[in-house]
Amino acid sequence: MATRARLEFERDLQLLRQDLLNLGSMVEKAVERAVEALKRYDTKLAQEVIEHDRAIDERSYALEERALLLIATQQPMASDLRIIAATLFIIGELERIGDYAEGLAKIAIRLSAWPPLKPLIDIPRMAEIAIDMLRQALDAFIEMDLERCRTIWHRDDEVDGLYDQVYRELLTYMMSDPRTIERATLLLWAAHNLERIADRVTNICERIAFVITGDPRTLVTPGEPDYPGEREAEHDVE
Repeated sequence: MATRARLEFERDLQLLRQDLLNLGSMVEKAVERAVEALKRYDTKLAQEVIEHDRAIDERSYALEERALLLIATQQPMASDLRIIAATLFIIGELERIGDYAEGLAKIAIRLSAWPPLKPLIDIPRMAEIAIDMLRQALDAFIEMDLERCRTIWHRDDEVDGLYDQVYRELLTYMMSDPRTIERATLLLWAAHNLERIADRVTNICERIAFVITGDPRTLVTPGEPDYPGEREAEHDVE
């Protein structure tokens, strides 16, 4: 029979995971609203996204404190400790994705100084896939679903393909008319932020795989040359 302390710990851990989902929902909405601002050249909406980033940061810090408090006061078992460590990791990734949303909103404000370069099709599609990947990854963490993680992890290729398409198209604009260079560059930065969001989600999936199996490379199909989690983030735009 479980002790009272153990039952309290399990309850606190469950609440922590639920609040992680709430943080994820905040981040998803921030990305959605930032891309909507980009599509509509809506500077008011973009400014709201920027201001809301502080709430995401504050929620992230509060969750970190609670996770660390569980470790310090409850003496969790090894399996529990791995889940808490993964929670801390995911909190950090969500906070970073929130920063990308803020960066998208800032790009939307800068782009508002010019008329639209082109209708946005691939960039919103990148956002749609990345947001769905994030939502699915958080559900996979709650359910400890390795197969779902594997499916999400491979969807990163879709986002990469769209990014390459955006890059080629915007490069064509810049080469044909130098007056479009600044607008095209800003849109390229926006696409880059979305590509990085998808990469952050693959990091989350790898951490979930580690919790389940002890090996993050479980998600890699044998013979695959690429490993998304190893991509560098040195050129992030915020």
